[in-house]
Amino acid sequence: MAEHCNLYDRAMYYDVIFNRDVSSEAQFVKDAYQKYHGGTINSVLDVACGPGYHARAFARSGVKTYGLDLRAEMLRYADDEAKKEGAKVNWLEADMRAFQLAQPVDAAFCMFDGLDCLLTNENLVKHFQAVASNLTPKGIYIIDLSHPAEVSFSHYKKFHYHGERDGTTVDIHWATNDPHYDLATGIAHVALEMHVDDNGRKFVVRDEADERLLFPQELTLLAAQSKSLAVVGWYGDFAINQPLDHSPRSRRMIGVLQKVG
Repeated sequence: MAEHCNLYDRAMYYDVIFNRDVSSEAQFVKDAYQKYHGGTINSVLDVACGPGYHARAFARSGVKTYGLDLRAEMLRYADDEAKKEGAKVNWLEADMRAFQLAQPVDAAFCMFDGLDCLLTNENLVKHFQAVASNLTPKGIYIIDLSHPAEVSFSHYKKFHYHGERDGTTVDIHWATNDPHYDLATGIAHVALEMHVDDNGRKFVVRDEADERLLFPQELTLLAAQSKSLAVVGWYGDFAINQPLDHSPRSRRMIGVLQKVG
């Protein structure tokens, strides 16, 4: 499993950029659950949760919530923010390929390309099996990945993220090494730079990690190979009426998987 550890160990600076309103994304999880299962979500798991934006949003609405991440620094930051908000989240520092919750949940989700660190088919199958083992019957798992228009075998878009808060300015330049995906493995080695101006203290954080390019057909096959999840829908945005297509409204690649058996 590959991660941009230098970046994720600096949770506060990461948060300056990426902290946002995720209410529409949380609503999509609820809408997908209603469509494919029926009823109301009572419990959720935020996989590779980082600062726990989605976990905290569900917890604030009274849903029993778990947040899982491998980075202790992210979980400490997420817990501090949750306490400020009065949100009760059960945090779990664990590997997304092998974990066990105290109780199964109705829905799980992995947002913002959190799945691309699993570089082999074996790891993806293990991950699907781990998630399914922690879902209630017919529970759903939502995966959010970059749209192929932005990231593909022939093109890796250079991303720039910017944020400012309390005198601190942070910029992340992603794909500074002009990466390309290996045609056989679907893996690219990706470099980034995070430029920080913390009230006049300026520094640069550099990081590198491998990422895997994933497409619907292989994810469908790997889910089937897990014998525990099945893909039931693909969407192009956090809107239940937006299919995955080539239109400008389709800006993400979002899969909905459901527990089988």
